[in-house]
Amino acid sequence: MKIYTNKNNTGTLKLLIAANLAAKKVEIVEAEFEGPRQLPLLEVDPELRFFSSNAAVQYLFPILDMSENGQCQQLQEWEATRLQPSLSAALGKSPASDVKQVLKSSLEHVNGLLEGHQYVLGDKISAADISIWSTLYPLTHNDDLREQYLKELGNIRRWSDAIGGAKSVQEAVRQWGGSPTGPFGQISALGLPQVANLVSPAGSPDDEAEVQEGPTPEEIEAAKEGWLNGLSKLQPPLKQEKIVLPVKGRKNVLITSALPYVNNVPHLGNIIGCVLSADIFARYCRLCDYNTLYICGTDEYGTATETKALEEGVTPKQICDKYFEIHNNVYRWFNIGFDYFGRTSTEEQAEITQRLFLKLNENGFVSSQTVDQLFCEKCDRFLADRFVEGTCPHPGCGYEGARGDQCDKCGRLVNAPELLQPRCKVCAHPPVLKPSEQLFIELGQLEPSLRSWMSRWEHLWSGPARAVGRAWLREPLRARALTRDLRWGVPVPLDGYRHKVFYVWFDAPIGYMSITQCATKQYEAWWKPDKEYDVSLYQFMAKDNVPFHVVMFPATVLGVNEGHLLVKHLFATEYLNYEEGKFSKSRGVGVFGNDAQDTGIPSDVWRFYLASIRPETSDSSFSWTELGTRNNSELLNNLGNFCHRSLSFCSNAFKGLVPEPNPRRSDYELMALVNREIAAYVQNMEKGRLREALRHVLSISRLGNQHMQSEQPWVLLKGSEDDKQRGATAIGLCCQLVALLCALLAPYVPDTTRKLRGQLNVDAEKLRLNPENPRLLRYLPPGHVIGKPEPLFVKIEQERLEELRARYAGTQSQRADKKNSKTIDTAELEKAIGEQGDAVRKLKSTTKDKSVWQPEVEKLLELKKRLTEAQKQAETRPAANQAAGDVASLEKAIAEQGDAVRKLKSTTKDKSVWQPEVEKLLELKKRLTEAQKQAETRPATNQAAGDVASLEKAIAEQGDKVRKLKASTKDKAVWQPEVNVLLDLKKRLQALQVKK
Repeated sequence: MKIYTNKNNTGTLKLLIAANLAAKKVEIVEAEFEGPRQLPLLEVDPELRFFSSNAAVQYLFPILDMSENGQCQQLQEWEATRLQPSLSAALGKSPASDVKQVLKSSLEHVNGLLEGHQYVLGDKISAADISIWSTLYPLTHNDDLREQYLKELGNIRRWSDAIGGAKSVQEAVRQWGGSPTGPFGQISALGLPQVANLVSPAGSPDDEAEVQEGPTPEEIEAAKEGWLNGLSKLQPPLKQEKIVLPVKGRKNVLITSALPYVNNVPHLGNIIGCVLSADIFARYCRLCDYNTLYICGTDEYGTATETKALEEGVTPKQICDKYFEIHNNVYRWFNIGFDYFGRTSTEEQAEITQRLFLKLNENGFVSSQTVDQLFCEKCDRFLADRFVEGTCPHPGCGYEGARGDQCDKCGRLVNAPELLQPRCKVCAHPPVLKPSEQLFIELGQLEPSLRSWMSRWEHLWSGPARAVGRAWLREPLRARALTRDLRWGVPVPLDGYRHKVFYVWFDAPIGYMSITQCATKQYEAWWKPDKEYDVSLYQFMAKDNVPFHVVMFPATVLGVNEGHLLVKHLFATEYLNYEEGKFSKSRGVGVFGNDAQDTGIPSDVWRFYLASIRPETSDSSFSWTELGTRNNSELLNNLGNFCHRSLSFCSNAFKGLVPEPNPRRSDYELMALVNREIAAYVQNMEKGRLREALRHVLSISRLGNQHMQSEQPWVLLKGSEDDKQRGATAIGLCCQLVALLCALLAPYVPDTTRKLRGQLNVDAEKLRLNPENPRLLRYLPPGHVIGKPEPLFVKIEQERLEELRARYAGTQSQRADKKNSKTIDTAELEKAIGEQGDAVRKLKSTTKDKSVWQPEVEKLLELKKRLTEAQKQAETRPAANQAAGDVASLEKAIAEQGDAVRKLKSTTKDKSVWQPEVEKLLELKKRLTEAQKQAETRPATNQAAGDVASLEKAIAEQGDKVRKLKASTKDKAVWQPEVNVLLDLKKRLQALQVKK
């Protein structure tokens, strides 16, 4: 085995340590050539090479335990995407304090992993230890840095010294020959592996997708051909129909996103795992002129809906209506461009589900079995797992509030009949075991057909999808229950079972068909297409949904045997974590869709960041600091800077007319390099690697920035005629690159590219892509008039990120308690008491179980207590003190707004960006003057004036909110509720002023 490397590459140190610990011999080859090459490179043989140092470490020093292997890969992903970039930035020249803080946070995470353990995964050294130790080598082996960063982190110092003291590690360090104070290979802002500017020598490994070399003559000629003639080879744009049906002679793409369950608000992990990933891909397909139908909807049946309805004292239908609107509004704000967003509680769903079941039964794949279930004699019903509570049966736990499916205290799964002292969640009566006859699907009979189908198409699936599918087929499949004793669901259309409903796992995937029927009225055109039509199904989901899409649903379709469409391309993700913990809908941990709206950060920034950390191969983590870094470095400094500079030069130097380029060989070489990135973008998009595709878009922007810097058109335009022509060519080419970026970024940041198209003065249908022959095209003809260039992005300050991190710490209920702890006026408290009283009465009318409604009663009592205190304060509080409070509050707001204005003015000269903030500042100052006058003249008993000021402030804030919503969407259903709130506030203010 050979390791190709350059000096001081800590990635090479990883490989040498792994090889020595595994007693494997490697030869070190120092690469000294011209051009860029990703190093280190491990060559096992001519057919097996590793360009990722972490992948090479796993190969050299593997973990055999599958559960530990997953944890190891997750830690190595974290090391590559979080630890490496933060270390590189902190050890660079003049790092900012917030950059150092990011590194310290990462180091504290490692220190925590080592608490009570010898190594990061326990008591055995792993590939994760090797990767992290090698990356930290410059820190742990430099006395000054060790003192600065590790003084309080004893676990890291102990662990580092122990590993460094091993003979095999010492030998690896000697072989490496590097220095803890030497230069590092570059680490990009996207957390890419270390890179050195080298090209392979003669006879070295062939180029891979990651390897960059100078363009070949063939590539240069292809770039020239695409530049001159590529635009004419695009297909005519596909007419967008309101009802999308397959088109003969076109590639027809049916895209589904896993149906989100309708009992909660989606968090960021749900959004990137399903709907956002599918939306990015759907927009890409339309960019390529594929005939595309993207459908999704809410999954509305099942136990969770019934239990949520019980908790809120409403019907399951009311719960579904409520959360359908919440999901719909969140997805609209995120610019998720469904062709149709439906739901599963429809007549179409019941009709198609029942018909498929009857055909499955007719074909002999349904059987009946008797199973023992808990039955509540008082409610006269069988109890689904979530309708049973009791004492956890697991030794050492004994939690009295365990559910029939899981114990929330110990986290272990529970079988409902095994609960100790079980009780019905509705009436608290102890249930009894009673036999119940249920219908089952015979998966074992369908297994041969399922295996044949899977072996044919799994190579087109993502890694997580493939892994889950194979895991399910390691053992023979067993019969699985189709029916259950619930009331909320699709009724079973078979005598003797009509009082039962289908399990949600069976009917939910059929929702794709019923939603297609609602969207087109001809669902079979997509799901049972004629052979003359080229139709492919693409499905997006997180890995926990994979079994239902690669085993249960395909088995159903194969058993029905009517030629239904089966998935070819299944793109599943791993999980997105929150900071150093996990997102949780049940506990309310993390940032949820409505939270993202409330931050004031544009939806495009969220879309971009989530796509850039999409957990495609292993779990990844959301980080507030990283969100700011990606916005400020990639969007603002890289992409936004290039687009704004290019168009500004065109506007200022050529009066907004795109100059006609006269490309030289060096320009065609640039085009060839750009074409490589476009080809890689297409290749990754087609395979569902959306994060990787985005990386290649940003590479094009970097190439454009480098070209701008090397050509220096601002100098050329002042020189000779030849220089001026060269400067015009540079600007013209950069404008074409901006148009290309506008096209390629459209799937990721639709609002931004809409603005950029306005600045380019082009329609979306002109910025298209030929996926069969991806090339840089002359999107803008010579003399084309562009619009007004404006900055596309705004810097997010570290202080703002820290504020958001604090705001969204803990759980949603804790945040709500914190918010409710603030003083509010008596009118708001009286309204809240009325609503809470209604909720308590509804709960008491539906169940006698005190554990269900007692928490709501306690909330009601707390509200009443606060009302009493507020009324006392209203009687005794001096008006002058109230006015002083208003003055102090306004002075603080003015100081904060002044800082915001100064920061905005320092980042851009564009008045349209900072003028709205200046107006807010002036309005605050005006209100301060009025408040100061009131403080001098207000009578001591005039409490109403304080209420007036409070309402005026609320009206101003609500007005801002309404204006922002109206600016972001024309959908009245989105902003009308906020308008109603505003009108109500104004009505209350008017009534108060009349009383006064």
